[in-house]
Amino acid sequence: MDLHGDFHVYDTTMRDGAQQEGLNLSVADKLTIARLIDGLGVGYIEGGWPGANPKDTEFFRRAADELDLRHARLAAFGATRKAGVAAADDPQIAALRESGASVVTLVGKSHDRHVELALRTTLAENLAMVGDSIAHLVAEGREVFLDAEHFFDGFRRNRDYALEVVRTAAEAGASVIALCDTNGGMLPDWVGEIVADVIASTGARVGIHAHNDTGCAVANSLAAVQAGATHVQGCINGYGERTGNADLVAVVANLQLKLGRTVVPAELLRESTRIAHAVADVTNFPPASRQPYVGTSAFAHKAGLHASAIKVDPDLYQHMDPTGVGNDMRLLVSDMAGRASIELKGKELGFDLSGDRDLVTRVTDRVKILEQRGYTFEAADASFELLLTEEVEGVRPAYVEVESWRVITENRAGVEDAVSEATVKLKAAGVRYVVTGEGNGPVNALDSALRQAIGQAFPEVAKFELIDYKVRILDQGHGTDAVTRVLIETSDGVSSWVTVGVGANVIEASWEALLDGLTYGLRRHTT
Repeated sequence: MDLHGDFHVYDTTMRDGAQQEGLNLSVADKLTIARLIDGLGVGYIEGGWPGANPKDTEFFRRAADELDLRHARLAAFGATRKAGVAAADDPQIAALRESGASVVTLVGKSHDRHVELALRTTLAENLAMVGDSIAHLVAEGREVFLDAEHFFDGFRRNRDYALEVVRTAAEAGASVIALCDTNGGMLPDWVGEIVADVIASTGARVGIHAHNDTGCAVANSLAAVQAGATHVQGCINGYGERTGNADLVAVVANLQLKLGRTVVPAELLRESTRIAHAVADVTNFPPASRQPYVGTSAFAHKAGLHASAIKVDPDLYQHMDPTGVGNDMRLLVSDMAGRASIELKGKELGFDLSGDRDLVTRVTDRVKILEQRGYTFEAADASFELLLTEEVEGVRPAYVEVESWRVITENRAGVEDAVSEATVKLKAAGVRYVVTGEGNGPVNALDSALRQAIGQAFPEVAKFELIDYKVRILDQGHGTDAVTRVLIETSDGVSSWVTVGVGANVIEASWEALLDGLTYGLRRHTT
């Protein structure tokens, strides 16, 4: 299919998405992200603003040698020429030319008040800035898009001028004029009406660039397309300043799976979940678990009633087959779970429980008792698999026999921070180990000692890394003697798993989750 023809999917994760608070991308990060997003089948990837940002200038320099995009064209972002300066002489226009990008997206003012107060120039000069800049770059052989900044707010204030900006851009040779809801304050009906008016009044090809300040960025993008826009912009995982940009995966999935418009190859849409999570690994901003389509909870089912229906037909309680976006249905095991939930979860983990009613009942009852004590298995699949294995096989998987453990935290003379020291005594593969580990806290010290001890018998442990640690006080009214729950996520560099521990204190709870995490990992790597 032609990704650069009648309909454009345009990604701006590395430029507008990077405006998100706390999100900082290196050049290497951006090269990695570009390759990942190319795998989604988008038509255009905006790489950044060369000339205004040294890092982005470097990105385009390296991209020329290191990026081999299979589907997308790389776009450089920049501003129209400055007032009173010829486009050919403007340094930022020169940087766009020199970036090597075949596509340039210019941002231009379309709100009269912004022209007069922010640019401090006349409305006529702003039109000249838009037209001259586009015409110059088109003459230089570039495909040019215009991001009409603050368009919707400007249209509502001064319709005639906003439309004149669109006409000027189109007449100068812009392929698309993207109408930007820069402040994110629009609602879908408003967007649809304005987009239809612009197309009818100018005949220009328009796109949509929506921010999420009203929670409507995806809906506004869809409304624009239904009104005639043929170019849609967004960011992976909805990254962006303030409340973010339109989530590009949600926009594409809705267009393709709900509205029947093929905008990316179906086989690449099935890579959405993998790509969204891989980009999140690079940005270090994980996607929300409840994120539409690609979130870990997007197709998760907890209540027993739902699970009973899903056992009959999965489509009864989910709006689509999750494999269409590369996700998967998950059954959450909790105190709300019925027999069907346990049976389906067991099947998901490789256990056929359908012929053993007593076993299913026993597991169901045990889960409910443990959750009453503070455990949670809906977020700790690894702990549930160990529990289920114990019930099915009659023995809990174990690779070590723990003799004892202890942790000491002390202030040492001349040392500003307290130091923690843990000692673990255990037997592994028939050998007794006594190991002491230090750390910047009691849990870190305990983790260090446990890994050192087990690692002597099972070198596979060296691959395991603790990547997330969550603590929750369950009965806060009890103060410092409250029951504590700990969730630990461990990774082997390929996948990750979560284990849970509950105890009268955070150290005891952490020990249980740490030991189960290593046990689960060894079970995966040694069986």
